[in-house]
Amino acid sequence: MNRLRKWLTPPAAALLGMATVMSVQAASRPGEERPASITRQRSNFNADWRFQIGDAPGAKEAGYDDRAWQPIGLPHSFGIPYFQASQFYTGYGWYRKRLTVPAAWRGRRIALEFEGAFQDAEIFVNGTPVGRHRGGYTGFSVDITSAVRTGENSIAVRVNNLWDPTLAPRAGEHVFQGGIYRDVWLVTTDPVHVAWYGTRVTTPALSERSGSVAIDTEVRNDSGKAVTVSLRTDIHDQTGKIVATMNDRRRRLEAGALATLSQSSGPIMAPALWSPETPILYKAVTTVLANGRSVDRYETPFGFRWFEWTADRGFFLNGKHRYLKGANVHQDQAGWGDAVSNRAMERDVQMMKDAGFDFIRGSHYPHDPHFAEATDQIGMLFWSEASFWGIGGFGPDGSWMSSAYPVDPRYKAGFEESVKQQLREMIRISRNHPSVIAWSVSNEPFFSAGEVMPEVRHFLKDLVALSHKLDPARPAAIGGAQRGEIDKLGDVAGYNGDGAALFPNPGIPNMVSEYGSTMLDRPGEFDPGWGDLPRTPGAAEGEGDYPWRLGWRSGEAVWAGFDHGSIVGRKFGSMGVVDYARLPKRSYYWYRQAYRGVAPPQWPVQGEPAALRLTSNSAVIERADGTDDVHVVVTVLDAQGRALSNSPPVTLSIESGPGELPTGRTIRFAPDSDIPIRDGQAAITMRSWQSGKSILRARSPGLKDAILTIETIGGPAFVPGVTPIAPDRPYTEAKRTDAEFMFAPDASFGKDNPTGASSSEQGHSSRLVNDGDPGTSWMAAKGDDAPWVSVSPEKILQFRKLEITFPQPGNYRFVAEVEDQNGQWVVVADQSATTETAQKRIIDVKRVVGSRLRMKIMAPAGAAAGVADIRIIGAM
Repeated sequence: MNRLRKWLTPPAAALLGMATVMSVQAASRPGEERPASITRQRSNFNADWRFQIGDAPGAKEAGYDDRAWQPIGLPHSFGIPYFQASQFYTGYGWYRKRLTVPAAWRGRRIALEFEGAFQDAEIFVNGTPVGRHRGGYTGFSVDITSAVRTGENSIAVRVNNLWDPTLAPRAGEHVFQGGIYRDVWLVTTDPVHVAWYGTRVTTPALSERSGSVAIDTEVRNDSGKAVTVSLRTDIHDQTGKIVATMNDRRRRLEAGALATLSQSSGPIMAPALWSPETPILYKAVTTVLANGRSVDRYETPFGFRWFEWTADRGFFLNGKHRYLKGANVHQDQAGWGDAVSNRAMERDVQMMKDAGFDFIRGSHYPHDPHFAEATDQIGMLFWSEASFWGIGGFGPDGSWMSSAYPVDPRYKAGFEESVKQQLREMIRISRNHPSVIAWSVSNEPFFSAGEVMPEVRHFLKDLVALSHKLDPARPAAIGGAQRGEIDKLGDVAGYNGDGAALFPNPGIPNMVSEYGSTMLDRPGEFDPGWGDLPRTPGAAEGEGDYPWRLGWRSGEAVWAGFDHGSIVGRKFGSMGVVDYARLPKRSYYWYRQAYRGVAPPQWPVQGEPAALRLTSNSAVIERADGTDDVHVVVTVLDAQGRALSNSPPVTLSIESGPGELPTGRTIRFAPDSDIPIRDGQAAITMRSWQSGKSILRARSPGLKDAILTIETIGGPAFVPGVTPIAPDRPYTEAKRTDAEFMFAPDASFGKDNPTGASSSEQGHSSRLVNDGDPGTSWMAAKGDDAPWVSVSPEKILQFRKLEITFPQPGNYRFVAEVEDQNGQWVVVADQSATTETAQKRIIDVKRVVGSRLRMKIMAPAGAAAGVADIRIIGAM
């Protein structure tokens, strides 16, 4: 297993414009019959939709009256405005929009390209069903040519986010809000054209001295007759200079056929290599010729780079060793939920890079296509993950707290096809991105019922094989591989949490794909939160500040980069080094200082508030189409203009202009609310659908107002008094109990969850306390005079009972503690003086709300300190 694993790729998926219709002229070249207009046009289709929550019979019909529906733009989520609540609407939502088709489009192909809709989308044109897509995290294209007519047309989309036992994921601790939450594009082409994401670019025989380009292009002939097709592809460097040209011989393509045409270049000398430090992109520009006439032009950004994952020497990029330092990143943000803009994704990637990280794990599903474009352009290595996802403490089918893999045989075939479909779509969309260095097929799929774990392992092997078939140039990773004997089923193992301590030098390329899990609101502590990393076997003998970074390990990724929404509560979603509103916690500044040498800012202190300040990341929104926005920050100041930690309630309003907040035109920040102001700051993003100046004002009683002007420069003009403004979308505070929320009272938790211990005897690791087998046990190492073992339910629980099984009958005594929501250990059961000798004991415990259980063990005379099984009973 120590043999070198080398993965050569390129890459980047088609990046074909942002907000405007594109049309280009092809230059005449020898051998062409005549020049012609390149007919591919791609325009943003996000604006001017109407939305209705719930099912709406008849809404697919062209004549349906939707005037009472809510006017919205995309990206959009059912749950807007959303602020980390554990509950969310599940059901149906309808979207409708008008499309005017000019007579000039007669004879062209017309398609709608969706970047994502969660999670079951049905598309209708003029009442006719034209397509359906099941799976919420991958894009799809729908050809609507046969259903449209010249003039006005109605587009209707029915979306639901109902849990489905055959749809992946079946489980996960994110939130699963419905909607068309990513961009939609309108694409028109000649009947002979490059298919959706139809290019695959590789860079074989690559070195610092030279490289070549190979490109496979899928060409469709949707005309009614056979044509003679050929390709010409020019390779442009970062300055736009053509460095190679490939011509393809002519061939016959029958009507309705799809063909893959292959081209290869000669050597390109001294190609500029892509890396996080030098994110240099090239571009393949492919021209399709049909009967000698230029009919399509397709651009594919890509990069020259190679990498290696090794089992014994770590990770290498372009021949140089690199220890990956990264973060896990979810896609959602304050107010807008999952419906974030491309610009917001770019800011997320840039924030992680500014902290000194060079790696992002896309947890735990395929991300928006623009996310990988951002990692390419900004320079971050990217682990792209499929949506086979599990959650600890799962229960019976019916929600995203179910077994990751189906137990009921009726659902297995459909579920497996759902995962494979989304894996195929993820790889097709992102295969050309140079930043992508692994396809992960899972996250913690061992959170499946024990009786189906053999099937889980078999299925993971199938996914790995499918990944290799779709992209032989990248490894297939098993993410969340620390349980279930699954870590060696793929090419790279990603160990989460206590996996850092449980798998030293595992004999397979590996990294710690999650560490930390520090649950703190901003400002938090000036501390990295290393979690289990320092417990890596061998780290005690290591050198330097990071002794666990041993030669066999490729890297580590903190959980998490940003706070996120979670079905197990806001506290559990608040483990980021940056908060949900994208304001850094102090741990972020720790990393930035350690990795980049940038000193932290002066922390705000309590004082006498006098004024407010409004700032934004930009004074301009460049595109009024849902792809751009601005991040607005309000800060509390004293009379001298110094930032304070005082956090009074603040109201932010858009007084004039076209701006829109997730709550409409006004939002209120308050301490200890779902829309918080903390440590003297609050933030939200604003978008706009028309050009013009938006005037924002922040107010707080007794303080001087702050005013900010944001100008939108793209899009139709905003006309005061004529252009409708965003309607109010009031936010209802989430209902809570002392345990965050009551989701599954008296459910059992503990099996296969993260563990820890003061020490472990060989062959008796801490993971054995919750493997579901009372015949196996954790035992402390000889000489450990203060033994303890811990288990995390990976949720916020109100602890109620413990079921403890010891290795044998005897007078085992213990003190049980729970880590509460403030990070303090609270004694919930003191059995240090018990005379009980039963091997299995069930005890009531103090009802403390917390996240981790620790048991300090006192063994009977002559026996080793140990525990065979721990079962936690509580309410989330």
